[in-house]
Formats: sequence, structure tokens, C-alpha cells
Amino acid sequence: MNNVYYYFPAALLLVSFAMRLPGLVRHWRDPLVRSVGVVIPVGAVVFFCAAPLTVSQVNRLTGVANFSAPLVFALVTAGSASVIILMLTWRGGPEQQRRRATRWCAGVYGAVIVALLTLFALGDAPDERLLDFDTYYATAPFLREMIVLYVLGHAVATVVLSVLCRRWAREVGGLLRAGLVLIVAGGVLNLGYAVLKLLAVGARWTGHDWDAVSTTVAPSLAALASLLQCVGFALPAVGQGLVGWWRRRDRYRRLGPLWEAMREVIPYELVRIPWWSSLSRRHLRRTCDIRDGLRLLAPYLELGAGPDGRTPEKGPGALTPQAAARAALVIAAFDSLRTQQGGGSLKSLTESDEGLARFSDAVHAASLLDGADRRRSAQPAQVPPVPVVPQVPPVVPAPGDVPPARSGRAE
Repeated sequence: MNNVYYYFPAALLLVSFAMRLPGLVRHWRDPLVRSVGVVIPVGAVVFFCAAPLTVSQVNRLTGVANFSAPLVFALVTAGSASVIILMLTWRGGPEQQRRRATRWCAGVYGAVIVALLTLFALGDAPDERLLDFDTYYATAPFLREMIVLYVLGHAVATVVLSVLCRRWAREVGGLLRAGLVLIVAGGVLNLGYAVLKLLAVGARWTGHDWDAVSTTVAPSLAALASLLQCVGFALPAVGQGLVGWWRRRDRYRRLGPLWEAMREVIPYELVRIPWWSSLSRRHLRRTCDIRDGLRLLAPYLELGAGPDGRTPEKGPGALTPQAAARAALVIAAFDSLRTQQGGGSLKSLTESDEGLARFSDAVHAASLLDGADRRRSAQPAQVPPVPVVPQVPPVVPAPGDVPPARSGRAE
């Protein structure tokens, strides 16, 4: 196969690892973070070392023909163990039980790696093979055992991982379930990779040549399986991060009407935050500005426009007419919100971010209502039209219809 089929998945895994690196450094004490920090780079190293170009360079640098074969086998085995440990850590459960399962997995696959290296040292592989090592040496003493042990170890790890994910997927939903389904799908492809490898090796034992199955189809399945499993592991965390970001962005947008009102109320110039700043920083700045304005309006918000008629443009600390108009709008919105919530103080209704967002929604609704009232008041009064009375033309009699004039004297 072309080197691109190996280097491209390795590059994708390295990019994924680089994106996670800051979080890995900050939370390295978290067992789940440490497991992810091991699985992704191990997968990238496996694909990089399995590329034909890398295989030839490693063999040349070490001076040992086919040294890359046990190296890649050991890396794949280590990757299989790390994925199982990651799944055990990800699922959680009793700490003691999880630690025991982790130690068993590390011990068993550590012994498999030692056995692989030992069998290679005992065998004889003088001819360098870049792609078909497992089929070319399928009948060589010790090397055939190494090849079968490697494939079986990989297959067992795939089955264990798929069973764990399938059981867990029945208990959860949402993005976590979708990620587990992708991991199971990758496990099925990995199992297909192991089956194809064993079929190609078995064909050599019976005198047949199925090398194309081992050198072309099986690596393609392995690359696709690794991609699916990496997406499956990353999907819940990335998805939850995107959902959280979208919620913060929506709340930041909802705070806009209240913040615009506070810009008129606050007597000093607000701190400008560049547009390229993070959403968290802009959200924090907007929240601080709103709370500063609410402290200025607290006396009016607590009293509202009560019976004493106290409004923001009267008394000490009077506001400018434009600011007073905005403050009156905020007071009306707060009264509406307090009515909807069944009472409550300013602190109780606005102490949370969601409370501020609801307050801002009420300000937005009040501004829309105020704008509609202004448009109605600005329209001239409509005078009803005067009904038009139709003019009836006079009736002119014909000449023959004119009656004779009567004399005043009786006949």
C-alpha cells in the first residue's frame, strides 16, 4: 500500500492529540485524561511505524532486517491494552475494581509484548519484507508463533473493547451512546482486520497465496477502524463542549438588551472588549457591566414606580433624560418579571446567570411593547370620512304633460 494510507491517519491522530494537549497538561492527574494522553499518540506512532518508508528506515538504522516487524507488533499490542484501560477508566465504577482490572490488562498485554520480542529473537528473518512480513514468514519457526500471537492478542482486545462498549451503550444515551456505537463499529472492522490476517496466514500454511488480503484489504480496515474509534472517543467530550459553548453563546446573546440599557444608565464609559476575545471573557465583562448598572438602579427596582411616584429622573442621583427613559423601561420589565415569578427581591431574581437572562428577556419584551406604543402615538388621528349624499336631479315635465292653468273663478 502507499505510504499515504499510513501517514494520513497518523497525521489526523497527531492533530487530535495537539488539540487536546493543553487540557492534558492542566488535568494530568485525572486518570481518564492520562489514558487519552496515551491512546492517541500510541495510535499515531503505530501508523507511522507501519508505513513502508518508515519500516525500511528503521531497519536500516538498527541494522537488523525486519526489526520493524516486532516493533510494530509490540506497538499495536500496547495500543490495544491502552484502549481497554481507557474504556475501563472512562466507564468508572468502584475504584478498587477498576484498578484491579487495569493491572490485569497491563500485566497480560505486557507479557504478550515480551513474548513477541522473544519469539522474534529466537526466529530467523534474514529477508527484509516491507509489507508482507506476516505471510512471507508464516511458516518460519518461532516467527509463525509470533505472528499468530500478535493477531490473536489484537483480536481479543477488540472483542473485549466491543463487549464493554456494547454493554455500556445500553445504559446511556445521547452523544455518549453515539460515541460508544462508533467504537463498537470500529471494533467490528478491527476484528475483520484480524480475521483477514489469519486467513492470509492460514492460506500460506496450505500452500495458497492470499497476500493481497493481508497487505491491501486488512490495513484499509485497520485505518478506518482507528478513525471510527478516535471519533467515538472524542465525540462525547467534543459534543458536550460544543453544547456548552452554544448555551454560553445563547446566554451571552440574551443578555444584550439588558446590557444595552445599562450602557445608558452607567455614568462612566464601559471597558471595551475586543471582538476577538474569548466568549467567556466577553460574557464575564457583559455580566459585570449589568450588575454595576443594577446596583445604581437598585433603589428604583426595589420600589418600582410605587405610590410615592419616585422615578429615576427625580431626587438625588438623577439620570439624564435618555438614561431615565432606559431606566424606566428596565423598571417596567423588572416589575413584569417579579409578577411572573410571584414576587421576590432584586437579589433573588438576578443572582444567577439564568436570572439575568430572564431579566434581559423581559427588557427586550418591554422595549418591543414600548416601541409599538410609540409608533401608535406618532400616527395622526384618523378622521372618519364625511358620507356623501347623492344629488338627485330635478324632474322636468314634458310639454304635453303640463296641466292647464286654473282660473281663480269657479266655473
